Amino acid sequence: MRISHILRLTVAAGLGATALNMVGLISPAEARVADTQATCLHPKTNAAIAGARGGPRGTDHRGISLAEQRAIERETNNRLAARGISASQSRALVTKRVPVYFHVMRDAKGHGNVTNRQISRQVTVLNNDYSSLGFSFKLMGISRHNNTAWHNDRKSAHYRALTRRGGANALNIWLVDFTYLGIATFPWDYRQRRAIDGIRVHFDSLPGGSIIHFNLGGTATHETGHWLGLYHTFQGGCTTTNDQVTDTPAESTPTTGCPTTRDSCPANGTDPIHNYMDYSWDSCYEEFTAGQAARAHKMWAAYRA
Repeated sequence: MRISHILRLTVAAGLGATALNMVGLISPAEARVADTQATCLHPKTNAAIAGARGGPRGTDHRGISLAEQRAIERETNNRLAARGISASQSRALVTKRVPVYFHVMRDAKGHGNVTNRQISRQVTVLNNDYSSLGFSFKLMGISRHNNTAWHNDRKSAHYRALTRRGGANALNIWLVDFTYLGIATFPWDYRQRRAIDGIRVHFDSLPGGSIIHFNLGGTATHETGHWLGLYHTFQGGCTTTNDQVTDTPAESTPTTGCPTTRDSCPANGTDPIHNYMDYSWDSCYEEFTAGQAARAHKMWAAYRA
């Protein structure tokens, strides 16, 4: 696994969005780790943070436990049944339209102040990458904040609760400077954590950023996958369950870089190194599977519709 108060400004023509400005008052590491939030680390300094992998539930780099996965699947099916939605209906690939709000966290010196053009290009990347899944994204607002603590992702729950906009279907993207490439909340956490629902992305991972191999917008695509309910392709390692999607071959560990091919598990199929939910370079990303599309729409029907 790669935040909005008063004072309004007009965004550059063509974005069709409102920008908010609030005056107020760890460098990237290695690879993309799932916890109860999907935490995705940067491949540059993995050795330095290898011992820090995992989340508040004591998870490892493969993500949440199998028992937790099973509980989530039961809850999802129960919610669909309560809404009178069949399995086939939940997986129908009718285009889902997602409003998107960006929150730019600048420090006192202006670091992290990505341009409106970068944000527009990121939305274009999301639309291109998710077109095969049946999701479209529309930029609804940009907020800009001068707050060094928020820029460094300090008091994260506080700043997200203050600045988040929209309902369960709205994707909020906070652009910060931290040790990770990105962190996402999962859809099944929305009911209890709606105030902080969304994804945090390293500002330099947007198109035109300075993080080599991770500056084409792939981090936001990857984290949005978690926000839609997708696990890493290496979730569970070489198991039959792995990421709860049958058409993504199991892989034992995350992919690094963009190898020609890789086969880390004895089961049929080579590792899905080009899948957006692996840890490959942005330039290596090419695809989601039909199974991932079905799962994303199921999760949308259960938690975000």
